[in-house]
Amino acid sequence: MSADVVRHVMIRGRVQGVGYRDFTERAALSRGLTGWVRNRRDGAVEAVLAGPPALVADMIAACRRGPFNARVDAIEERDATPDELASGGGGQFTVLRTV
Repeated sequence: MSADVVRHVMIRGRVQGVGYRDFTERAALSRGLTGWVRNRRDGAVEAVLAGPPALVADMIAACRRGPFNARVDAIEERDATPDELASGGGGQFTVLRTV
């Protein structure tokens, strides 16, 4: 069994005001992932996703599509730091305040 991965993603496009954070929270919880999602003042949505590699990859693919009214123009993806994951409070996937 492979170790969990932790990925940081920044999603850009029409991703605020379209239910993107709720979509991300539901999709992550349904996959059993931990981490967090939040809006950014620059109009992007930022998320940290932690779990088995295949499920995290599947979640990132879902983020590329987004909810019905979203338009995803770009996703930046990298390994997340332990501090980034911990900033969500640990435990279940959660929605954080805008930064």
